[in-house]
Amino acid sequence: MLTFISCAKTMASRSSVAVPEVTIPKFEREAVENALEMSQYPAPELEKLLRVNAKIAAENRLRYHDFCSADNRPMPAICAYTGAVFKRILPKDFTVDDFYYAQEHLRITSFLYGLLRPLDGIKPYRLEGDVRLPEKGGVSMFDYWKPLLTDYFISEIKKQGGVLVNLASGEMKDLFDWKRVEQEVRVITPEFQVWKGGQLKTIVIYAKMCRGEMARFIIKHRIEHPEDLKAFSWEGFELDAEKCSENHLQFTLLNP
Repeated sequence: MLTFISCAKTMASRSSVAVPEVTIPKFEREAVENALEMSQYPAPELEKLLRVNAKIAAENRLRYHDFCSADNRPMPAICAYTGAVFKRILPKDFTVDDFYYAQEHLRITSFLYGLLRPLDGIKPYRLEGDVRLPEKGGVSMFDYWKPLLTDYFISEIKKQGGVLVNLASGEMKDLFDWKRVEQEVRVITPEFQVWKGGQLKTIVIYAKMCRGEMARFIIKHRIEHPEDLKAFSWEGFELDAEKCSENHLQFTLLNP
């Protein structure tokens, strides 16, 4: 079983978490090419391209400018991202065996690096899927990555038994030929919702936290079978069996 999560917009500048090793990303060459293209944009253009404020644009101008510097040491991806999902995964208390299990069973999307293993070394950056780089023929990063990632992703899932636990945000499907993915492997999508005003609603921050907690649950408990995901619970989110189907798991918070 392979688990799939989204990258985060926010990243650390360095990491002090001890890891057993730092590995080389599958698409590192492509990432360097992408970073060099992004380094050509001045901060005001990055502000518009990334839809960020001037401070964040200036920060990422420096990141891309220094991307290939020898002083810019790569960090393991699972420790580099600092969004809600990664805070709940909490890699700082992983054992060596936890890191190696995650390395085999967890994948992380990246608009710069394509697809990452947790110990793959990456450098700070910011990029969006709808960015179009002239040297890539003007296609979006989604369309750039799709032919590069689809076969690789499917083969990675099949290596782990042909079952994918999709804990990524919806837009990440566009990095792949998702119809092919669903045709060739079994995709299980957990959903985390809250009863509010008499109906089920997705609260984004809760959903992100639950995705991180479930990824941690899978890693820490070495979950290999989809049926065992039903045992997951966190802060009042429990399996809602009546709303589940073969490839959809519903977890509901009844009393927020």
